[in-house]
Amino acid sequence: MLLLGIESTAHTFGIGIVNEKGEVLTNVKDSFTSPDAGMIPDKVAEHHETVAEPVLQKALQEINLSLKDVNYIAYSAGPGIDPCLWKGYHFAKKWAKEAKKPLVGVNHCCAHLSIGKVWNKLKDPIYLYVSGVNTQIIFEEAGKYHVIGETLDIGLGNMLDKFARLLQLGFPGGPKIEELAKKGKYIELPYIVKGMDVSFSGILTKIQQLYQKKISKEDLCHSVQETCFAMLAEAVERAMAHTGKKELLLVGGVGANKRFCEMLGLMCQERKAKFYNVPLDLAGDQGAMIAWEGYLRKKQYGDIGVKPHWRADEV
Repeated sequence: MLLLGIESTAHTFGIGIVNEKGEVLTNVKDSFTSPDAGMIPDKVAEHHETVAEPVLQKALQEINLSLKDVNYIAYSAGPGIDPCLWKGYHFAKKWAKEAKKPLVGVNHCCAHLSIGKVWNKLKDPIYLYVSGVNTQIIFEEAGKYHVIGETLDIGLGNMLDKFARLLQLGFPGGPKIEELAKKGKYIELPYIVKGMDVSFSGILTKIQQLYQKKISKEDLCHSVQETCFAMLAEAVERAMAHTGKKELLLVGGVGANKRFCEMLGLMCQERKAKFYNVPLDLAGDQGAMIAWEGYLRKKQYGDIGVKPHWRADEV
């Protein structure tokens, strides 16, 4: 069985194809970037409109297939940026009609969780999901996802992108922050953990003040990473202690940061647990995760339109 997945929730338009074993056969994407701004929804939607057909053709050509060879077409129904979601949905409807294939709308957040789980062959992990707007600690129980901790204001990815715009690093800012951080030294920043919840807006305000005082970009990047990653390591360790789980899976675009993985790996080592993440090409938004989530949900969902505010704990 072959499933084609369409990702369009934010800055990336992606097409991936997987089989019923979760093996990724092709995974092509094109991401919106900007040298001086963040994601302007209409601009990102225009980007998706432009690249959709070329991305589809490249994905199919890589494995010498046509749309008629797939069994299902899955798409990211939400959560996400409204105009971007609608672009992906309309292309999904168009291609499904052309190929006479059933549609499966899926939850983008759960797709991150499920692709990480099948890739690492895990049974019952704690998930740390850190992307643009999402920063959540999640576990499964009785066939349902439960959010046990999350950001109380903005997601870490969004905070880092706002920080990068302040430093005029362009969008996306995470990789450039990671590089600059290697050359900096630590400056104390607000550290806000409330049980298993975290808050980043106060950190953003503080670094704006420090930047105006001419603190170096390198020192600010280093301090932001060390503080925010330590906050999440503390919160997720508390969640692991609370649930008794011995596996931690990091998913989402921020999970590509090597320092973040290093800190979480050390925390797990100290509590005799195991840390897992996903390869770089599966960490960020892409179509393969949508395809795999479509396989898991093919009997549960169909054409469900778009759901911009659809939370993982509603699945």
